[in-house]
Amino acid sequence: MSVSDLASMKGKEKIAVLTAYDYSTSLICDRAGVDVMLVGDSAGMVVLGHPSTAPVNMPEMLMFCGAVARGAKRAMIVGDMPFGSYQPSTSLAIENAIQFIKAGCDAVKLEGGAEIAVKVKAIVDAGVPVMGHIGLKPQTSSLWEGYRLQGKTAESAARLFQDAKALENAGVFSIVFEMVASEAAEMITKKVSVPTIGIGSGPGCDGQVLVLHDLLGIYEDIKPRFVRRYAELAKPILDAVTSYAQDVKAGQFPGEQNTFHMDPNEAGKMGRKK
Repeated sequence: MSVSDLASMKGKEKIAVLTAYDYSTSLICDRAGVDVMLVGDSAGMVVLGHPSTAPVNMPEMLMFCGAVARGAKRAMIVGDMPFGSYQPSTSLAIENAIQFIKAGCDAVKLEGGAEIAVKVKAIVDAGVPVMGHIGLKPQTSSLWEGYRLQGKTAESAARLFQDAKALENAGVFSIVFEMVASEAAEMITKKVSVPTIGIGSGPGCDGQVLVLHDLLGIYEDIKPRFVRRYAELAKPILDAVTSYAQDVKAGQFPGEQNTFHMDPNEAGKMGRKK
């Protein structure tokens, strides 16, 4: 999947986006036909156990991106630039964006609207495709107003539209809308030329993204209202691990079918060696 492929899907075919953080799940998501795999800084929460995405750093993100890229054959790989990797300066933003490409990504994602448009343009001009992200911005929302719905008023929707246009003019190839009121998300989607990807922003966007661990019912610390759980895997995983631990303690694992043996003649020689 390329930038031009996604552009051609706007208004014609919905775009399926899903987070991925490792090689094994990347293989599965790719085989399932996911169009874009977002190596999200949400890994900081669902993989590393942080209370928010803010603590995630560049080495961690690059490690996740490399693993996902090695598993994907069809899907576009987009790497989330973590908090602090692009805010300090334009030159640092370009340098870090290039590191994502070298790690195997096809593009990067930055959170913010008009306030980061200059940096977005600089990264695009450097040859790196950029996905935008407006609405709820997890990297900084907890520092300001918490995790609240965006675009609830006409004034707020107008500000989001201005942010979307600023990003579009800066050269982004798509924009994520996170927790934006459905009516606002649909209105903006119709007024921008690039595909929009919704998460908690209603069905009017050009595509949708979810966190894989939410979709599978593995991550239980937070259960966002906008998530549809397609499986509840936490319980069967717990049951399987519990059974394993019990079998080990009871001496029931490994069994004969899990055991390798020496040739009987060689085994007999062991007892005779001094």
